Amino acid sequence: MKELSKLMEYRESIKVVDATLRDGGLVNNFYFTDEFVSDLYKTNVRAGVDYMEFGYKASKEMFDVDAFGKWKFCNDEDIRAVVGENNSDLKVAVMADVGRCDYKQDILPKEESPIDLIRVATYLNQMPTAIDMIEDAVKKGYETSCNIMAISNGQEGDIKVALDMLGKSPVDVIYIVDSYGALYPEQIARITDLYMEFASKYGKKLGMHAHNNQQLAFANTIEACGDGVDYLDATYSGMGRGAGNCYMESLIGFLRNPKYNIYPVVQFIDKHMNKLREEGVVWGYDLQYLMTGLLNQHPRSAIAFTQDGRKDYAEFYKELVILD
Repeated sequence: MKELSKLMEYRESIKVVDATLRDGGLVNNFYFTDEFVSDLYKTNVRAGVDYMEFGYKASKEMFDVDAFGKWKFCNDEDIRAVVGENNSDLKVAVMADVGRCDYKQDILPKEESPIDLIRVATYLNQMPTAIDMIEDAVKKGYETSCNIMAISNGQEGDIKVALDMLGKSPVDVIYIVDSYGALYPEQIARITDLYMEFASKYGKKLGMHAHNNQQLAFANTIEACGDGVDYLDATYSGMGRGAGNCYMESLIGFLRNPKYNIYPVVQFIDKHMNKLREEGVVWGYDLQYLMTGLLNQHPRSAIAFTQDGRKDYAEFYKELVILD
């Protein structure tokens, strides 16, 4: 059992990662105004956030550039237009999905780029390519992390093999990812123990990325934090795919490190996040997302339910059970 007295202290090794543009971009196809992005960057700097994830390095051959905002692709010049020389302690991150990016050509050497961290996202069956992407990014001079997605549907033996592969790779941080918002804090504790076994063996850091289908993203994040996970993902107002993510305002409010400042976070939400909702951008916990979380299913059906404006929750539940 964790010592309650620890809640009065802070751990210097903790890093807060803002994923608003990337995970939130899945809600509005990455169409954020330049003012929004600039203010988000400045807010993260003022709030003491450690990393800001600008979006994806998505393949321009696979995805129509005209169908998405620029943060689907994160051109270096677009990032530089926001951060300039980035004369701050904040580091810039982007995500590269296995099979959905052209990493060898689109990720430039670090000395030519404003990016600091490449976050590789992979499924268990894609690990060899994920390792190649990590090795490529490290050779180019970047920090790296790896998100193993959909572990709630994975076999423990397969997860162990993947963790051993990552342990032997040059990756810096290995992420626990609750892709479907299906996990509970006690499960996170057990999963963290498993990940920690390999992290300790190979000298890696651990991260946590939670989804809020069962309103447990914050609880699962602080559970992982209490169990020794250092890299903690969050988004402003929880903005993210479907039910969204751990709320940045909750996480900053929880952490005791004096370098974090919640007031700029509140200011940004007051100016921008409420406006997004008023403009009709929809995300966050709702009954349809609870259902997919309970059934450990991908939220794509719940997202479609939301986009179609459906309210027949009982019928939707029957559909999910038949599909399960």
